[in-house]
Amino acid sequence: MWAMMGVVPSGTELLLEEKFERIADAGFTGILARVPEAGSRDEWQKLLRQYNLSFGAHSFPFNAHDLSLQLQQADDMEMLYVNGQVADAFIIGDEAIKLLDELGAVSTEQRMPFFVETHRGKITQDLIRTVQYAEALPDLRFTLDISHYVVAGEMTEEQEKAEHLFETVLARTSVIHSRISSGEQIQVDVGYSDAMLARFETWWTKAMRYWLQDAQPGDILPFVCELGPAPYAITGQGGQELSNRWEQALALRSLAQGCWKRAVSE
Repeated sequence: MWAMMGVVPSGTELLLEEKFERIADAGFTGILARVPEAGSRDEWQKLLRQYNLSFGAHSFPFNAHDLSLQLQQADDMEMLYVNGQVADAFIIGDEAIKLLDELGAVSTEQRMPFFVETHRGKITQDLIRTVQYAEALPDLRFTLDISHYVVAGEMTEEQEKAEHLFETVLARTSVIHSRISSGEQIQVDVGYSDAMLARFETWWTKAMRYWLQDAQPGDILPFVCELGPAPYAITGQGGQELSNRWEQALALRSLAQGCWKRAVSE
């Protein structure tokens, strides 16, 4: 729901039900958000049923105890999975591997799928260390937001060494967060660069293909159109966003459908 903040160009903030209605009417099938505050959970559950939307949770754990509480809340809300931006970027090496292993154990114990997001400023700060974690932890699964690594590494062009590392992360992907980075901006329009767009489509298609290799009946691969408001969104001097994020989200969904068709056919 972060991507629904200020999504109307007029600047008028939509009511919660208006956001649900807009999402469902556009053909989306699920929502990603933090677990709602206790006082609003009944309303959320009512709207989820009314608009037939699935629910995935955002979490920001520092340790296994944090995650355990967040997984329990997610289970109470009948969420499908929990996405984790794991703190923080200054935990590295064996300490980071130990923490991720503990988080995975909590997920297994509580029977709630948990996927670690590839995100700057978190334990997965950069591509190299994230691959090291994957190599050390065979069961570690990711929420793939590849835009963070493209901008962190200023990957304005294809880099052979990076592509080799990306393969490891793509092969462990269980959720995809879609956003296109230029390598200098974290979030640009779909039409910014045909060459950059093609690279993201290739990564997403590969991740889908890897996922399909191990998928079991009933498994899902969420593809989240995660276009953030300012300061993720680029604005003009007056503070107005230069892009229409809603239209861009629809474009990303269309791209995802194309990537999926290619992944299935291959």
